[in-house]
Amino acid sequence: MLHDVTRHVLDNGLVVLLKEVHSAPIISWRVFYRVGSRNEQTGQTGISHWVEHMMFKGTPRFPAGELDKEIERNGGTWNAQTSFDYTAYFETLPADRIQLALEIEADRMVNAIFDAEETESERTVIISERQGSENSPFFWLSEEVQAMAFRVHPYHHTIIGDMADLHTITQADLYNHYRRHYVPNNAIAVAVGDFDSAQMLDQINAHYGQIPAGASAAPVLREEPPQTGERRVDVRRPGSVPILEVLYRAPAVSHPDWFKLAALDSILGGPSGPGGGNIDNKTSRLYRGLIETGVAAAAYGNLEMTKDPFGYGLVVVVREGSSLEAAEAALDRVLEELQTRPITQAELDKAKKQARAAFAYATEGASGQAHWLGFAEMLDHYTLFTEFVQRLEAVTLEDVQAVAAQYFDPTQRTVGRFIPVEATDDDE
Repeated sequence: MLHDVTRHVLDNGLVVLLKEVHSAPIISWRVFYRVGSRNEQTGQTGISHWVEHMMFKGTPRFPAGELDKEIERNGGTWNAQTSFDYTAYFETLPADRIQLALEIEADRMVNAIFDAEETESERTVIISERQGSENSPFFWLSEEVQAMAFRVHPYHHTIIGDMADLHTITQADLYNHYRRHYVPNNAIAVAVGDFDSAQMLDQINAHYGQIPAGASAAPVLREEPPQTGERRVDVRRPGSVPILEVLYRAPAVSHPDWFKLAALDSILGGPSGPGGGNIDNKTSRLYRGLIETGVAAAAYGNLEMTKDPFGYGLVVVVREGSSLEAAEAALDRVLEELQTRPITQAELDKAKKQARAAFAYATEGASGQAHWLGFAEMLDHYTLFTEFVQRLEAVTLEDVQAVAAQYFDPTQRTVGRFIPVEATDDDE
């Protein structure tokens, strides 16, 4: 059951979430830190992601490269990710080997090595990673739209960071960022799998309970001011097809309207939340209004789950023979029809069914459940995960129509257009 979750807080402030799942002899262990691109200052964009890379460079106890061998030898997997609002590390192992995961994350919470030579080596890797992203027109367009939509809030910059900062961030910057944020009172630990909760809590206390708490993290105070009109940006770069991206302002996931927008998102383009990319959207309004009419080769929505207000994005890939102007007009018609051709109960019921299916797909295993438990607690509270389906089911037709009228306001959107141009020698 999703509700069989216990929440504990150690004396040093570490939040611990435990959920027993005895269907298979495995355990997934995750440690989330409340630090992502949202917590970065101008001049240090991308630093959270870079610190994530450095956490795999070893400790005195576990030298670089040894942990890969240890995890593989014990039949497990491990990885990490950085997002707008968090950085997370995970291991999934056979249940009788989970001690290794507990030891790894406790050790590198305190003892990660930020070697000068490794720092420079990783600088090259991360710059190459950004350059790889720059091969995609979607990256260039999304970065410009995001920067235009957020002028004050740190959501202004991408998670990978600005190239200028990737060239200038220092070893000391990285280490100071690590020491400031990688403390137990800024972390959430999650275990899901085949264990006894009392015994697991004892093990966690033994490994993490003696790590001292750090200073409280500085709050993010740069609230985005109200938008006073539509913003537009064109990106002209080499590419094969024109792309339209429209970002409407949307609330944080903790806001009551978020689930109403999630239902509307499912009606428009199929669910884009947990697991949404696995659900067919051929009966959605975007598909019928843009793809079936021959205007677009692809069209979809993206409702972000974020700690602070972010946005609801709509992306249209223009079909050959059509135009950006036609795509924008067709998208506007789809959104206007939410008022002139109101959503039916049958549409809402189908949207809820698809969203439930997507959520079930994303959370069927121990690893998926561990991720979403920690993610929910980090954004708001773990009940965001355990009550996801119930909150979605509570959305009414009136709710969906209300948010459609409120949030699809043309004065509250940022419109980006990717316009392909011929490549030059400098682009190659």
